[in-house]
Amino acid sequence: MNIYFSGLGGVGIGPLVEIARDAGHTIMGSDISESLVTEELREQGVAVTIGQDGTFLRASHAATPINWFVYTSALPDDHAELLLARKLGIRVSKRDEFLAYIIQEKDLKLIAIAGTHGKTTTTGMMVWLMRELGIPVSYSVGSTLSFGPSGKYDPNSEYFVYECDEYDRNFLNFQPFLSLITSIDYDHPDTYPTEDEYTEAFRQFIAQSRHSILWRSDSEYIDASTEKTWILDNTIQFPLAGEHNRRNATLVAKASEYLSLVKDDGVINALGNFPGTDRRFEKIGDNLYSDYGHHPKEIAATLQLARELSEHVVLVYQPHQNRRQTRIQKDYIDQFELADQTYWLPTYLSREDPDEPILSPEDLIKNLTNKASVEVVEFSDDLWAKIQRARADGKLVLCMGAGTIDGWVRDRVAASL
Repeated sequence: MNIYFSGLGGVGIGPLVEIARDAGHTIMGSDISESLVTEELREQGVAVTIGQDGTFLRASHAATPINWFVYTSALPDDHAELLLARKLGIRVSKRDEFLAYIIQEKDLKLIAIAGTHGKTTTTGMMVWLMRELGIPVSYSVGSTLSFGPSGKYDPNSEYFVYECDEYDRNFLNFQPFLSLITSIDYDHPDTYPTEDEYTEAFRQFIAQSRHSILWRSDSEYIDASTEKTWILDNTIQFPLAGEHNRRNATLVAKASEYLSLVKDDGVINALGNFPGTDRRFEKIGDNLYSDYGHHPKEIAATLQLARELSEHVVLVYQPHQNRRQTRIQKDYIDQFELADQTYWLPTYLSREDPDEPILSPEDLIKNLTNKASVEVVEFSDDLWAKIQRARADGKLVLCMGAGTIDGWVRDRVAASL
């Protein structure tokens, strides 16, 4: 098939492009701006255009009819390419429908990793383990990996490992052979206006799975059925920094046991050497780390990891989405206590409710137990100087957020080389 991907530089669509190509389809697509993904795809011979006014889509369809138009959930309903694809009579769907097609067409058993926090790391761990054990695997991970592409189809594989996101109810489009639930903590209020809707979606996902593995605390939180579930209580002590990483590795080890992948110490050894994924406590310089976390529980877990590596931690935090902050502002209490100093940036705005007032940093930090160690800042030369001084003093600097903070820090590092 000829498949057009709209938004192919994103973390959701990018891996799917690689999978479609591996599966023998002809691919092309567009995005609104350049990224590492678009550059890599172009270098690999994929027809990529920057700009989405419909010109490239129309010309491509005229040259060779496009069979399927796949788009990201971030695309608005009135998007020029989406409207044109429908006008041209091209089959149109979001990414989940196309991925479900690939899994069914290739007769793969889906191992789905779902949960509020830890999906990317746990998916990466599952892929890493199978590769280390010499087991062919197809997969999709919402991040770049140091040990392979972010998406891959292996014709010799029996399993497909998928980071199954709950946003836009994506994960409800699948019936997994095995589901791993990393954690459940109310999120994505733009998709789930109430906490009950969020927990109900996870109950439905578990019901759609042939078997699920989850922690007792999460099972009790959503009142999940114990039928077809394996409930975990204890963490295996892997040689990994961070209690949340050890919990994620425990899920993967239990999945390996359920699937009868290996019967010796190979699992412990392999997972203990897991190299991590990008933007998940990723080292980008001496005493400098970047992390995607943007929820109170993620912040607390990542600071705990950081303190295992250093007695002195400085946090630079950019909240993500005003809509989310409106729902979780009351949860900011004691999560920052493991940081010597926290620099708090304005919230990164995306997919906002125009009727909601924008919360200031002062609104968000007012309930913190260690408010005295929090300083409100902006992206600036002064902030970079503070970061540099902390690094020079031997402190671990952790930059957290899902918005622009990662790019800003990387640009500063590159400029200082």
